[in-house]
Amino acid sequence: MEQGFRITLEHSFPVLLAVFYVAGVASALKALFSARSSQGAIAWVMSMITFPYVAVPLYWIFGRDRFVGYVTARREGSPEIEALRARFERHRADLRPFGVDASGPLRVLEQLAGMPFTAGNNAGLLRNGPATFAAIFGEIARATDYVLVQFFIIQDDAIGRELLQRLSAKARQGVRVMLLYDEIGCHALPEAYLRELRESGVDARAFNTTKGWRNRLQINFRNHRKIVVVDGDVSFVGGLNVGEDYMGHGSRFGPWRDTHLRCEGPAVSMVQLSFVEDWYWAEGGLPELNWEPAKPGEAGMNVLALPSSPADRLETYTLALVQLVEAARERLWIVSPYFVPDKEVTCALQLAVLRGVDVRVMLPIRPDHRMVYLASFSYFPELEKTGVKFYRYKPGFLHQKVVLVDRHLSCVGTANCDNRSLRLNFEITMVVADAQFARHMESMLVEDLAHCVRATAKDYEDRWIGFKAAVRLARLLSPIL
Repeated sequence: MEQGFRITLEHSFPVLLAVFYVAGVASALKALFSARSSQGAIAWVMSMITFPYVAVPLYWIFGRDRFVGYVTARREGSPEIEALRARFERHRADLRPFGVDASGPLRVLEQLAGMPFTAGNNAGLLRNGPATFAAIFGEIARATDYVLVQFFIIQDDAIGRELLQRLSAKARQGVRVMLLYDEIGCHALPEAYLRELRESGVDARAFNTTKGWRNRLQINFRNHRKIVVVDGDVSFVGGLNVGEDYMGHGSRFGPWRDTHLRCEGPAVSMVQLSFVEDWYWAEGGLPELNWEPAKPGEAGMNVLALPSSPADRLETYTLALVQLVEAARERLWIVSPYFVPDKEVTCALQLAVLRGVDVRVMLPIRPDHRMVYLASFSYFPELEKTGVKFYRYKPGFLHQKVVLVDRHLSCVGTANCDNRSLRLNFEITMVVADAQFARHMESMLVEDLAHCVRATAKDYEDRWIGFKAAVRLARLLSPIL
């Protein structure tokens, strides 16, 4: 019997190997025709032809770059969702900011967002966790109708428990509370935490990228958005998740540097629409919410909510970032914890410097994701040639995602400058076209720069060969990180 099993195994192994190679060729062809970047296509094709028994399973788990299921759900729910968008269009003339060029760079961002810039908003910067969660909890306490909450990561620690208690208390008061979380980001969140929320009346749901038989192995897409909306009047968007690390209390990274944006005004409805589209995918229905955009006052800021996702027809955030770079005439300051731009963004940055733009990129000095951290070193020699200046933030971990363009345009959001945010994650960015807000942003970043050291090409070139090899490998793998 043992001999028969051994013979069967000896005959089946070559067959199994052949199946993997056939699957590798088929998958390589699929990657060749469907990958959104040439780097990604090359990386997948080479690996699947060389090591198909390893690469093929990884490709079918991580290789997809378009969220087909979400696209289908959006199409099925389009009558209701498009009706909401139509309401904004009917108000476009009233919401249109004074002085916005309908054919200029801001119009391009509007086209990408599928929503208009709106005037009369009140937007403010929130620096770091304590200020952000104090503001969020204050608005939740004042809620009378509903609270919408969406985070990539929620941890069951002190700040996570406080969020649970505050949401549960509002639900018991009869306020509708809807919580959307990413099941990959919240993989360590105990079921008991969610059960306690639901028992109090909170409607807590996973974003559930693996919903549907076609998506069972699909774990490459993440809902990276961080959104809070209260009564349709106030919204919060930015880089902070829910956890003690984000409050600056973690022992691993020390002080945590992050930025959120609080907004009141017509733009809140656009943030709310982003949440509702995600909720429709997760839950299958649209909640009854306040959809009457707040009327803009004579004073206030011009704000656009710019969602981006792998379900978009275009590569929304890639195009938006390139447009922001090309719009710069005096300065372009980018702050991101991860800097692994694609070729389009890299070329746009080089051209900006050649136009005379002051281009600065601020990065953390401490890594939290080693491969992405290593890949960033490979861009220093390439971009320093034209004059792009790099800075490393010293006091703790730098996690904010902000962009400052000239003296009038600022961005605060959830998107990093890497392949995952450019193509694979669900993200949202708040674009503020206002000189006063830009001055506040400049003041904040000047203070951050005072805590930085210059990073140069020598940080890569003077390292030993093993480090350089790791950097080049990380750069090669960056499209699939």
